[in-house]
Amino acid sequence: QVQLVESGGGLVQPGGSLRLSCVASGSIFSIRDMGWYRQAPGKQRELVATITSGGTTNYSDSVKGRFTISRDNAKNTVYLQMNSLKPEDTAVYYCKGRIASTSISTYIYWGQGTQVTVSS
Repeated sequence: QVQLVESGGGLVQPGGSLRLSCVASGSIFSIRDMGWYRQAPGKQRELVATITSGGTTNYSDSVKGRFTISRDNAKNTVYLQMNSLKPEDTAVYYCKGRIASTSISTYIYWGQGTQVTVSS
């Protein structure tokens, strides 16, 4: 069993910053890709950023230049540094991981989500 637990969400003013963390725990053989997604009220869940096991990153156009995804493989943790936040960044942010529990079994796991609200 693998669990992903996010933290770091909260209320911030426009132009402010937040850093989200997602820790993977449980029966982990290796962690492949990890990523952050978000879902605003009444909207579909959308990709924010992803990072491969080798550190290659990908961002949605809406956050490029403002958000930075990184990972600490020793800590099984992925981060999302969010700067210059805008009201339209308000959403529940979810961590997603493609994780192998054995050398031959890889599954997709999701965290429970953390709320980010950008408002004055």
